[in-house]
Amino acid sequence: MIKIITGIRRCGKSFLLFNLYKQNLLARGVPEDHVIEVNLENRLNRKLRNPDTLLEHIYGRIIDSDKYFVLLDDVQMVPEFEDVLNSFLDKENVDVYVTGSNSKMPSKDVVTEFRDMGDEIHVCPLTFDEFYAAYQWEKRHAWRDLLTMTIC
Repeated sequence: MIKIITGIRRCGKSFLLFNLYKQNLLARGVPEDHVIEVNLENRLNRKLRNPDTLLEHIYGRIIDSDKYFVLLDDVQMVPEFEDVLNSFLDKENVDVYVTGSNSKMPSKDVVTEFRDMGDEIHVCPLTFDEFYAAYQWEKRHAWRDLLTMTIC
């Protein structure tokens, strides 16, 4: 099953995938070279926006029968990304997670395209109470930082 993380822009999809989930995998003993991450929004990865190049890049890193975790950020930057993702469905040792902006990859299209082959994980921004529960300064500073996202 392909896991598709959707949500509005800047709600934490990439952080959830590349930080929290990757840390969880590594803490569970997954070797770092078995976590394949590609940020497709990064200009340095623009060549990987070609669907065939991306597929070759990922398949080239899968060198044994152990479990691999593929983390793709902003998959909507790849034309025909559905074909790329479908290419992993027959690989039993590959677990695929992707993020995509709702504006460019509407949830209903994802559900339709992947039917029984994928799960959507919809991420919403934190509420003020959720944000403040993890904040260490005054409430007025928390409100300012939440509105402007100036947290270091």
